[in-house]
Amino acid sequence: MQTYSLPQDNSDSVLLLQLTDTHLFADATGSLLGVATKDSFHAVLDEVAAQLRPFDAIIATGDISQDHTPASYQRFADGIGRWVQPCFWLPGNHDYQPSMKSVLPSPQIKACDQVLAGEHWQVILLDSQVVGVPHGELSQAQLQMLDQALAAYPDRHALVLLHHHPLAAGSRWLDQHQLKNHQAFWQVVSAYPQVKAVLCGHIHQELDVLHQGVRVLATPSTCIQFKPDSNDFALDQSNPGWRWLSLQANGEIDTKVERVRQRSFSPQFDAAGY
Repeated sequence: MQTYSLPQDNSDSVLLLQLTDTHLFADATGSLLGVATKDSFHAVLDEVAAQLRPFDAIIATGDISQDHTPASYQRFADGIGRWVQPCFWLPGNHDYQPSMKSVLPSPQIKACDQVLAGEHWQVILLDSQVVGVPHGELSQAQLQMLDQALAAYPDRHALVLLHHHPLAAGSRWLDQHQLKNHQAFWQVVSAYPQVKAVLCGHIHQELDVLHQGVRVLATPSTCIQFKPDSNDFALDQSNPGWRWLSLQANGEIDTKVERVRQRSFSPQFDAAGY
């Protein structure tokens, strides 16, 4: 297990910026269902930067690339390079891990499984990718790593990250691509009351629900958005977004999803899939 110790600027909380499902291409003009993903990604970055909000780290929860190229991952690295804060990323179903690793070692992007965030939290990054298919699954090694990380720090609140949603989101077409062995995942989590939240990407929409006493959060993509509660593939009119998470010393999480306001991104609404 690779562990990184993250200092915090504010002794009362750790502030994280979540970016997810950027779907970048090597080609700067590459688009996904009519949205130029580099443009939408940079629109998010520009509005985050304009807020002048101090934060401790960036977390990127998968589907960073759409075309599997090293250049697409470098495009992500170049985009967040406007900041000095470290970034922790994990793979999604669209990612190609050899290309992801081609940008490492990076001064900013850290290859790790566990982040000791300040004095009160740990953040655990899981790999739910099953190569070649859209659904997710955690290997036995990943489940063991989760168990070991939680057992090692019973006095730290825990935030667990993975790409795939570990419970049904309410859209039939999306939920067939969720974490397949979610029951095994929740069996581990339920043994550790210090787990406060699970954070994912994949569903290209906002989610904030309680499951077995644990908060489950998902975040809009920085490009196209999926329409919530849709049985069949459908796109939403909402703009690209990101999430702020403030991890409090008492175990509470203050979080907010924000969306691009200065520009409008309209996908191909008649698309039947991607």
